[in-house]
Amino acid sequence: MSTSETEDRDWFGLGVSVSLGGTDVPFAELFRALALDEQHLLLPGGGYFSLDQPEFSQLRRLIEEARALQDKDTAELRISRLQAGLWEELADLAATAEQAESWRNSVSALLELSEVPARDVPAGIQATLRPYQQEGFSWLAFLWEHGLGGILADDMGLGKTLQALALIAYTRETHTREAGQETRPFLVVAPTSVVPNWAAEAHRFAPNLRSEAVMDTLHRSGADPAALAGSNDVVIVSYTLFRLDYEAYAAQEWAGLILDEAQFVKNPVTRASQNARDFPAPFKLAITGTPMENNLMELWSLFAITAPGLFPSSRKFADYYQRPIERESDGERLAQLRRRIRPLITRRTKELVARDLPPKQEQVLELELAPRHRTIYQRHLQRERQKVLGLLADMNKNRFEIFRSLTMLRRLSLDASLVDEKYASVPSSKLDALFEQLEDIVAEGHRALVFSQFTGFLAKAVERLEAAGMEYAYLDGKTRRRAQVIEKFKSGEAPVFLISLKAGGFGLNLAEADYVFLLDPWWNPASENQAVDRAHRIGQQRNVMVYRLVAKDTIEEKVMALKEKKAKLFTAVMDDDAMFSSALTAGDVRGLFE
Repeated sequence: MSTSETEDRDWFGLGVSVSLGGTDVPFAELFRALALDEQHLLLPGGGYFSLDQPEFSQLRRLIEEARALQDKDTAELRISRLQAGLWEELADLAATAEQAESWRNSVSALLELSEVPARDVPAGIQATLRPYQQEGFSWLAFLWEHGLGGILADDMGLGKTLQALALIAYTRETHTREAGQETRPFLVVAPTSVVPNWAAEAHRFAPNLRSEAVMDTLHRSGADPAALAGSNDVVIVSYTLFRLDYEAYAAQEWAGLILDEAQFVKNPVTRASQNARDFPAPFKLAITGTPMENNLMELWSLFAITAPGLFPSSRKFADYYQRPIERESDGERLAQLRRRIRPLITRRTKELVARDLPPKQEQVLELELAPRHRTIYQRHLQRERQKVLGLLADMNKNRFEIFRSLTMLRRLSLDASLVDEKYASVPSSKLDALFEQLEDIVAEGHRALVFSQFTGFLAKAVERLEAAGMEYAYLDGKTRRRAQVIEKFKSGEAPVFLISLKAGGFGLNLAEADYVFLLDPWWNPASENQAVDRAHRIGQQRNVMVYRLVAKDTIEEKVMALKEKKAKLFTAVMDDDAMFSSALTAGDVRGLFE
């Protein structure tokens, strides 16, 4: 085996030669024979050579993988420096492995990631890192030093922001000490609701870092992007502002790009994802507790940003990994994928590293619809079932109409008046059950988060809270003074916090709460887990009670079952060897009506 330099610094020519008793065997002929499952190969001297050897089966599989994943359709066999695991398996088969010097320097780092040396926490970090945070910071520093990007995928609530701040502080102190020069800033991109939290944590944990949160477009604020970059160590912007002012930010020189809540760039065709891939930064880090929510292409999207040479072609990744794993439950291909990504992704779960975290108790409250509500629901169900089942023959063409029907039934499961105001007098079992709980919880001095995907239903809860004279805070996508709203709850002024799942289900530290209510289930388990982890996170001192409210004999029960199914693909890739497809198929939708 050998690697050789190419014009692209990230890609190397991959050479394979086979010798038998001093006689060179033409590799092209050998590989062709292996691909055709032939048992023997005719040698140049006229003799036959048996191919029925395990080494050749392994060689064939690895060469096929290298060819399937290279960035260009070319006769030359190439391998990326980020595909270190593939090289290591090839080299294990070879009697000799000759490496180009630049290949050796970069790939050796990846192969040594299992033994990352511990780094001293920067003096400027005003926090005591837990052991797993220390390891995470050392891993990030190792990637930074070797010009490698990665994904920090720790469970929600385990302090990923602190680990990233430790890395930034480390680069400041190391460069200042060793090079005696100013260092370029990091650009942090986060959801709008998370930007103030990033700024607050930077000030709290790394007060020596010069940080600035940008809350408006450069044009409206009159800010100079060059001055922003020149006077700060950390510049924090929202995904929206990153998209609107992309050219201005891309024109500056940055030390690195950090994407917080990176599930925002999981769809590779969106402008945000394309901008992140194109952004000119020597180091890119994705931070997310859910690197994959629905399918493997979301994982590909994150690696296309942070480690673009690992799986350079989305089409080839889909052919080689996604389809065999998701559709055929190919356990061998799954294990292979996990080996390939392991050096460039770190994930620790709460169960693994935060055993001192107070327990989280979860309970599903199954609620019967009131009789009149049940009658209304059944009438609409019959009509929508007939319509949807007729549309499933062309799922892609009719997707919007199908999901509109599903959404209508989900809203109807909550409150009949969400579908038609003429049903305003019909009681809502969920609101009744919620307020039975809230009255006792607030009276006993506890604090509660209440999540729903439907702002209309949250508005119904607001009416009940105001009628009861109960203080509350409210956050949805239209909320402007987010910091003040959040502080109203954190300070204790409001014991109840109503939150739209989309607007506040991520990035917020609300450990003051010890009760969480999920008013409506969704088939994406990651969204629910993120919401729960606003309270169940580092800093929580009390047991956390989680209640999922589910209307019996409605579409919500079907959604709960589908959610369990979708959780299994994430677990298969990230945590263990369970297998299951996660795509929402026509069969899944049909099952909602059975």
